[in-house]
Amino acid sequence: MLDKEIAEIRRRFKSDRCSISRLRACYVSEAKEIVSTTDQSLGLLSDDEVEMILSILKKTLSGGVGMHLLNLDFSTNQVMYGEEHKLLMSLRESMLSDDTAVNTFFGKVVNSLEIEGSYMILLAADTYDVFSYRKDGEKSDDAAEVFRYMICAICPIKASQSALSYRVKENCFCHLGGDTAVGRPELGFMFPAFDNRATNLYSALYYTRSMENSHEELVKALFNTGKVPMPAAEQKNTFRGIIAESAGDACSLPVISAVHSHVAQVIEDQKAHRDEPKVIDKYVIRDILEASGVDDSGIEAFEAKFDADFGAGTEVNPRNMMDPKKFELRTPDVVIRVNPERKDLIETRVIDGVKYILIRADGGAELNGIDIKIEEE
Repeated sequence: MLDKEIAEIRRRFKSDRCSISRLRACYVSEAKEIVSTTDQSLGLLSDDEVEMILSILKKTLSGGVGMHLLNLDFSTNQVMYGEEHKLLMSLRESMLSDDTAVNTFFGKVVNSLEIEGSYMILLAADTYDVFSYRKDGEKSDDAAEVFRYMICAICPIKASQSALSYRVKENCFCHLGGDTAVGRPELGFMFPAFDNRATNLYSALYYTRSMENSHEELVKALFNTGKVPMPAAEQKNTFRGIIAESAGDACSLPVISAVHSHVAQVIEDQKAHRDEPKVIDKYVIRDILEASGVDDSGIEAFEAKFDADFGAGTEVNPRNMMDPKKFELRTPDVVIRVNPERKDLIETRVIDGVKYILIRADGGAELNGIDIKIEEE
């Protein structure tokens, strides 16, 4: 799914827009035991409570594709014969009314997920009449497709602290005891995917709040789609290692600065093309390295290392390579943060056998907020 398709589904999570009428929930204790399950009609809840539930579900569609949101693709064999896909289809087609399928799903999550503390599993299903638009920009009278999907959110249960409250009407203080609250989703997914504004039963959109841990064990249990996408933070560390190893002695400030500039430009160019995936492949990165001054032997080393670490044919989000807004140099004792647009102010040099990082300070300098003078020798 692309950003614009995700945004279109996100806009549905208002009580006057979506057709979600029921919520299936499962409370799991710290001991990884199912304490209770709920099949609740949203029509019995207050407007504020419904909006809170929809807000939680909506958060499983937040973040960047390739970072917090991962597209998972099923093979044709899985769609035809796979138990995982069959279960997801049962949940979708029954609109969560199949108790056996719902309880089987809850059991799969509880038996596979490795997470600390108690948590809540929320399941909801929605039906969306997808209208097409005429050339004049007006919505057509008939729906082009009915998109039926389910959404899942796995949320930690947090204990709220007791507090002192003041009741205005009674003009008195009172004690509010501690209670439990459903926290922001840590994990979740939407099935099926909404690709090209149409149903794609061969794909699901998976959400992970953490960029360090996508909980591969849960992905395998629920989807079994083969190789799980590498978490965004791991992608960034892996890319750094690949660049350092393949560039070798050429891994200098000018080269890495040039790589940073080229990656930032790729990200900027992609902003103008919302209809295209925000990912790049090995060959685009290879071109970036060549343009940045890495020699042929370094390019060959990069290609071999990329295939070994990421996998041949893998595409990565350029934001998982480098942060375009961050340019930071570190030594064991000093950290230097530089405006990425003024990388020209930094250079490295060896003076009398000692390595230095030099910062041009023509615009003045401050130390702890106090202007300091830089005297000529």
